[in-house]
Amino acid sequence: MDATTPGLLAPDVLDRADVRAALIEHDFAAVFTLIKKWGGLSQNRIASACQLTPGKVSTIISGTQRVTSFEVVCRIADGLRIPGALLGLAPRAWEHHQHTDQHHPSKTPETPGDGPDADGIPWRPDATVKLAAHLTRSDLVMDRRALTRALAGAAATGAALLDSLEGWLVPAAAAPVQRRPGRLGMRDVEELETTAQAFRQWDHQYGGGLRRKAVLGQLAEVAGALGDHQTPDVERRLHCVMAQLAGTAATMAWDSGLHRRAQEYYRLALRAAHAGGDVVFGANVLAGMARQMLYRDRPDDALQLINLAQEGARDVIGPRVRAMLHTREAWAYAAQGRHAGFQRATTRAAEALADALPDGDEPYWIAYFDEAELAGVTGGRLLDLARTDPRQHADQAAGQIRTALSLRGAEAGRSHALDRIGLAECHFLAGDIGSGAAEAHRAVAAARGTQSERVRSQLGQLYPYTVGRSASRSVREARDSIRDLLAS
Repeated sequence: MDATTPGLLAPDVLDRADVRAALIEHDFAAVFTLIKKWGGLSQNRIASACQLTPGKVSTIISGTQRVTSFEVVCRIADGLRIPGALLGLAPRAWEHHQHTDQHHPSKTPETPGDGPDADGIPWRPDATVKLAAHLTRSDLVMDRRALTRALAGAAATGAALLDSLEGWLVPAAAAPVQRRPGRLGMRDVEELETTAQAFRQWDHQYGGGLRRKAVLGQLAEVAGALGDHQTPDVERRLHCVMAQLAGTAATMAWDSGLHRRAQEYYRLALRAAHAGGDVVFGANVLAGMARQMLYRDRPDDALQLINLAQEGARDVIGPRVRAMLHTREAWAYAAQGRHAGFQRATTRAAEALADALPDGDEPYWIAYFDEAELAGVTGGRLLDLARTDPRQHADQAAGQIRTALSLRGAEAGRSHALDRIGLAECHFLAGDIGSGAAEAHRAVAAARGTQSERVRSQLGQLYPYTVGRSASRSVREARDSIRDLLAS
């Protein structure tokens, strides 16, 4: 709803004493009940106006959930055109517009947390487009202070995360038809698809960093195009492009240390894939979210995300995607200490990958998942196990990581650097200090070629192995090289 949309409520509804009392107290159970009674609005209409799900409106009315978020209060005020003074807020931007017929709001740059929260937004294409516009706009104008707050933001976990994703399993709700006709044709969409593919390759090779702004700018352009009424085929493919760009923005944000922001882009990617009918990419997004949870030491959440991906896409995914999902499943089992589950899922991944054809019809974005990736991921998970039982797992982990290094080389960028770091740790765990120090030097050299914060974080975990061994010159030099890079 924009600033020129007439209010949904007649003035006499907002003049009622019982309505005003409920608004001042922020008793939204009473507010919504009275609006239904005196304003004639259904729960669905209230939900749509306030960018909430009908289910959330129902829980608010029943009293089982209270509105405590300042951002949600602002959405209710703007959606239902309730003057800010009635809710203890500053005058809203649309109030100024109504009085002056010229809308020149004084606005500071948005920061993460302002605007729509994906938890309460209905799974509807137009709501997804609004979410994309907000996220990109706030990111592109983010200043240092906002960046500091974003870096401190923690990703959602548990029910707060998982419950918000259930909409992926049901058909997308119909969106109202936009008024302005769009002008994009299939050639335009194909160019956008090519650009999205190039950005994804950037991320795979270099990680986050300065390239993230370019991805956000393109994502904002796609959101703008979807704000118009395109033909059905163009609209569907634009949603798929949005999903791919948002997925890339998520991994780049994660690489930049913006964990909460990464999760917001993952959610956007899932919603866009849902709107575009791209179930396979939706499963891939859930796998990315699971990987993020694994890095945050939340294997239970990760396993549930993988189960959600498998449940929603089991009948349509190809062997490479299936293999990738099994490796994430194996990762979660390893993190839980479930060795038998890890072995079973790893075997299934290898079997699925063996069924993949070199010229198969699977999407381009899963082509990276080959024998090298399987070896690298398996080696990394064996390394997880080696940290508690190095005698049993360290040599096996090193063997898998060496296979990955021999198959994909330095051009793999971020993955190559992570492999080098993992192999160095394997040597240290196995007691081969000289080889560990030598490999640590190679890891630092590889890390210098990427701007990935994930790589730097892994190097930080390698650093303690070089402490307390000052008698060895090679270890001292490895320690100094890691410290110099992390301090740069």
